[in-house]
Amino acid sequence: MGLTEAELERLADVVRLQPTKNSELVEAWGVESGSEVHQYLENHLKEYYYRDDDSLIRTTAEANDLVDVEPGIEPDEVAKGGVPSVIRVPELEARVFAVVAGPDERSESVVSVLNKLREAYDVDPEAGDVRRALQSLRRKNVVEVVYRTVPTFKLAVARDDVDVEVNE
Repeated sequence: MGLTEAELERLADVVRLQPTKNSELVEAWGVESGSEVHQYLENHLKEYYYRDDDSLIRTTAEANDLVDVEPGIEPDEVAKGGVPSVIRVPELEARVFAVVAGPDERSESVVSVLNKLREAYDVDPEAGDVRRALQSLRRKNVVEVVYRTVPTFKLAVARDDVDVEVNE
């Protein structure tokens, strides 16, 4: 039995956002909780996703073939901690990637990245959205966290080593 249109749409979200977690899918799907996401995944998409060693949600190769969206990262590139050569991210994440401190620079706070976004792009996202963008980029192995008084961020790779494609 094939997937319904609604199931295919949700599967496409998982493919596009991977590696992801329940809270990102709560936002993408407009549902109430992470447990609702988990139940949906188990009841409708069980054959098409798995959780990696860090409990992040990833899709199978079959799932990637079923939907007409590009995966958030190229398959298996970051499976063992490697650096992806291509990431497909929403516009805010692409902008964060463009302004966050480089790998040889001092890491910076969420507020510092927010101020750089305001200056470079004349936008005013919420600090929480910038934090989520940084964490999503961290899960894709292109940003690292440095713990000081507050968590700070910088690129884990040279900016030129990764092609960023906006998927919005």
